[in-house]
Parts: sequence; structure tokens; C-alpha cells
Amino acid sequence: MISVIIPVFNEERVIKKTLQYLWKHDANNRIKEIIVIDGGSTDNTIEAARSEGVSVFLSSKKGRAAQMNFGASLAKTDILYFLHADTFPPPTFINDITQAVKRGFEAGCFRLSFDYKHWFLKANCWFTRYNINAFRFGDQSLFVTKSLFSKTGGFCEEHIVMEDQQLIIRLRKRNKFTIMPGAVITSARKYIDNGIYKTQSIFFLIFFMYQLGVSQQALVRIYKKLMQQDKL
Repeated sequence: MISVIIPVFNEERVIKKTLQYLWKHDANNRIKEIIVIDGGSTDNTIEAARSEGVSVFLSSKKGRAAQMNFGASLAKTDILYFLHADTFPPPTFINDITQAVKRGFEAGCFRLSFDYKHWFLKANCWFTRYNINAFRFGDQSLFVTKSLFSKTGGFCEEHIVMEDQQLIIRLRKRNKFTIMPGAVITSARKYIDNGIYKTQSIFFLIFFMYQLGVSQQALVRIYKKLMQQDKL
């Protein structure tokens, strides 16, 4: 059984479609629960999610790391699956995850693809097949056993950006990490709103500054200054 955990903030436009997709592809009733953790939405995200029969909780802290940790603390199964509200996993995601766990992998993710056709985005996605930290993005979703998640201390809530990659680095130190052959389909809305090349340049800049040890406060300030559409 799997617990799907989705952090949200003003996702009224997409959350119903994502939830409907998840239920549709749970043919064998392996999803024990879908836990939606809201970070203080000002639209109808909460109402939209509840209309699809899922549990919605309000996080006392805003930020994906805090929201996902809260969701994990509520989960009732041994396998946690963290998913962004605008991302659709492969139709076989439940079987893919459970089979990976049976093979001894306690953590892993899927490859990446976008809902917008552009050669540059497609080229970026091609690299996500490689098991290298530089090619790990939160949009790829993440599964991890609850035991391993607890041992690593979960997401670092001091991280507003790069929280997924920081956790994956710690997960790798304790267990094998797998990149499954299927690909999620995630929204390219940030790229479209800000320009594809500009957006990728901003992501690269944030990544390299993070590697150099730049503080989270500085990274967030730079991100918000450069990115027209953000939900940090």
C-alpha cells in the first residue's frame, strides 16, 4: 500500500485533474490514502481537493519541505510517494514503485518529461535517466519507505529551494537509489511564463550557487527577483 503526499499552494487550476488521474490508475486499490497538505492557499484549492475524496490538512508552516514532512507524519503506510500538484506519474506508477521496493530499493524517482513540446526541454529531460544528483529535480516525484525517511530526518525545513535534492543526497548515503524507466509528465508553465532559456538559466544559477554554499535566504531572494511566476 502507498500513501501519496501532495503539497499545494493555490493549485485550484490543476489539483482536481491530478487527483482524478491518480484514482483512475489505482486499479488494484493499492493507494491507501492521498494526503494533500495546503500551505495557506487563497483560492479554492482545498475545496477542489476535498471534492475528490482526499484528506486535506493545513500546514502550520508554509514551504514544500514543511508541508511534505507534515504529510509524512500523517501517513499510514510503509511507502511514501511525494508528488507535485501539477505532475502526472506514469500510469503504472504504483506497480513500478512496489516492484522497486521488492528489489531492495527504498527510494527512487521517475524520469522527467513536460506537457509542452520544445527541443530544449526534451534535451534536458533526456539527462534525467542518469543516476546523478545534478539531474534530480522535485518534479520527478519521489518514493521512499517511511522507515528510511524517518532515519534520514525527512526534508530539511530550512530549505526553501533545493529541498528535494538535499534529501536525495542523504538518502543515497543510507540506501540504493533507483531511477525508474517511466517518466512523469509535469507542467511547463514556469518555462512558458518566463521564457524557456531564461528559466533554465535561472535554475542552473540557483543550482551552482547552492553547490557553492550560498544561503537559502540569498537563493530565495535571487529566485524571486528573476522568476516572474513563483510559489516560494
